[in-house]
Amino acid sequence: MILLESHNVIIQQTLTDKLNKPTSLDVKFVDYDGVRFHLSTPQKKSQLLLSMHIRCWDELVKYGAMGVLEREYGALLSASAEPDYNVSMEIDLEQVPAAPGEREAFVTSVSLLKRNALAAPFELAFKTSKQLESAGSGQGELMEIHYRDEEAIYIQATPDRVTVIFSTVFSDETDRIFGKVFLQEFVDARRLPAIQNAPQVLYSNREPPLEIRHVGGLRTSEDMGYVTFRCFGTISHIQLFRDYLHYHIKCSKAYMHSRMRHRVAEFQKVLNRARPEVAQTERKTVSGRTMTSR
Repeated sequence: MILLESHNVIIQQTLTDKLNKPTSLDVKFVDYDGVRFHLSTPQKKSQLLLSMHIRCWDELVKYGAMGVLEREYGALLSASAEPDYNVSMEIDLEQVPAAPGEREAFVTSVSLLKRNALAAPFELAFKTSKQLESAGSGQGELMEIHYRDEEAIYIQATPDRVTVIFSTVFSDETDRIFGKVFLQEFVDARRLPAIQNAPQVLYSNREPPLEIRHVGGLRTSEDMGYVTFRCFGTISHIQLFRDYLHYHIKCSKAYMHSRMRHRVAEFQKVLNRARPEVAQTERKTVSGRTMTSR
């Protein structure tokens, strides 16, 4: 299976190109989960403005997103965001480190803007978990991140772990079947001796997990699934789990369709080879003459 990258490839490639050859720029693009970006040069070619809009921005700010971004980007953050966007960064290409290693690290850091913003509630949960472990009891606040129209991430800290719950919608019946198979593999994987220490994964269809049953507005329809992770310190990969799951569902369906088309084509060849030849028979008139076609 393929692990999706945490950084945005368009930001990485564009920023790398502009560092080599500054030119005017005005590009808008969309990342996973409907996150919108805008890369432009509003004043001069050597000054890039990178803006991001994310649906759950207010919730992320509540859980410390601005503190994380200030820690990662410092003076690059703009005092006010571009209209219709939540946060903006001003990048002076002339001030970017010239050393290849430092330059590459800088580009990678900028391309992780979305990842770093979404990391805030996870970092808060892991910090709270350590505090609760020292105290010996209790549990942290249940944090809700509504990052898609009908889906959310729920995060809660306890003394020994952080619980992360994804609610996901399977819009198609076949997606629901594929998803159930994939998620059951996650559940069964811990039975293997080599990975018994892997984080626990639970899956439920329709019924929300106990940790969030008190939350209002939860859907309990057939197309809704809930995936629960017991995490100990991972952020980048867990953020992309929903996209990872649906990406592989689509890939599996595409593969099966291609195999079906190939099999149908092979059967068609067999049928074409088995087509019977039309027998040629003589037809005669009443007087005994042979009829011929013209």
